[in-house]
Amino acid sequence: MNWKWGIGIVIAIVAGAYLVSSFMAADRDSTGAIVSAGNVDAFQMRVGDCFDDGSTFGDDSVNSVPGVPCTDPHDNEVYAVFDVAADSFPGDAMAEMAHDGCVERFEAFVGKDYESSALEIATLYPTRESWHGQNDREVICAVYDIELSKLTGTVKGLRL
Repeated sequence: MNWKWGIGIVIAIVAGAYLVSSFMAADRDSTGAIVSAGNVDAFQMRVGDCFDDGSTFGDDSVNSVPGVPCTDPHDNEVYAVFDVAADSFPGDAMAEMAHDGCVERFEAFVGKDYESSALEIATLYPTRESWHGQNDREVICAVYDIELSKLTGTVKGLRL
């Protein structure tokens, strides 16, 4: 596993600065955009949602992320959400399937191919437990700055 995969697969452990916001839900406006910081349930994430590193975990799975308005400096932006096309849980192949699906959808959002971009991919994908227990098939693709600098505003179409 190369370092990009290691960073892309795991969203950072709960940051102390986000403990309070992780217990309060983010507010959305009538368009669905996050307008005030707070917890966003992993099953409620949408394309265009921005969030910071630090997640609430349960049994090694991400339950929620600290959502923030995209106008505020943030670590990540969701650029695609899709369901895994498999009849049964793909096991160890899940990470690769999720990553490949995110790479396929990258250029359409960012406006530049993944290999030459200054952005990196983070993925959230079903675990064996969520696949069977919650009928979870959803993969969430997010981008972040490869230098780990904060993003401000959307990266949609910016060709970074």
